[in-house]
Amino acid sequence: MNEFLEPGNFVRHPNQPEWGLGQVQSVIGGKITVNFEHAGKVVIDGSRVELWPEFGLGDRK
Repeated sequence: MNEFLEPGNFVRHPNQPEWGLGQVQSVIGGKITVNFEHAGKVVIDGSRVELWPEFGLGDRK
């Protein structure tokens, strides 16, 4: 599923629910940079972690 992620998408980390909602900043070579509500900017190895997409949040501020 990570292969469908693009900047602006909202996601959650399945093993770190306390990080809260995250917004994808970039996807480059399997590395996904996400800015999480409670963890800040984190670079995720997309081959090791399958992020959970959150749909319908495009208008969220």
